[in-house]
Amino acid sequence: MNIDWSPLRSEFTKWRENNLELSFWWRDDDAIEPTPALDQLIALAIETGVPVHLAVIPRDAISTLASVITTTDMLIPVVHGWSHQNHAPADVKKAEFGASRSASECADDMRHAHARLQDMFGDGLAAMFVPPWNRIDPALMVTLVEQGYDAVSTFLPRREATPVPGLTQINTHIDPIFWRGTRGLVDPELLVAKVVAFLKDRRRGITDNTEPFGYLTHHLVHDADIWEFSRQFLNEMCDGPTRLYRHDRKDTA
Repeated sequence: MNIDWSPLRSEFTKWRENNLELSFWWRDDDAIEPTPALDQLIALAIETGVPVHLAVIPRDAISTLASVITTTDMLIPVVHGWSHQNHAPADVKKAEFGASRSASECADDMRHAHARLQDMFGDGLAAMFVPPWNRIDPALMVTLVEQGYDAVSTFLPRREATPVPGLTQINTHIDPIFWRGTRGLVDPELLVAKVVAFLKDRRRGITDNTEPFGYLTHHLVHDADIWEFSRQFLNEMCDGPTRLYRHDRKDTA
């Protein structure tokens, strides 16, 4: 796959000229069990040197997943909702933790999710909550802290670093999958342009450059083009003025 990375490289040149650095991280969603796709994800993480924050669905995760994750330091398990079940009305965008549910029901699911993955992964679990479909009722942010979480991750630039005391927002920004169309790779030229636009906003102070810039993938549905784009993209990012972000309780953004 021939991708023109020159716009990104040119933008990174401007970052270096301005003595700027970009914090960069990778999140992958929907893990429940060991699969060949998960093996490929691990191999790509090792090849590029970029650790993956693996969002695990607690209700459905099986014990052998833990045995795979604990064999490598390239995977950081995080909590991906509880069951990845849509509770929104038919005329509302999908959400497991939206405004249509009671706060007590959501709190119960958040607690069960954290407890189940804590049992599976122990100290290896990062206390980050990733709501399915990247949607969560803002009123539930306080509930997340009460249930033991220190970070929440959705999609697109955050509005504030700390939506409530004790909770850091660390979003993802680029998703290579054309979900509303072919479910294959978005046109690489458009993806590169989108990355550059985000970085320009950060360089110019329009958006928050203290937020780690996040790449979002879904290993279970990748085709060959998505894997190859991801490989090239991760390498290009690592060649830039970047530092890799890895979430744990001592490293918040």
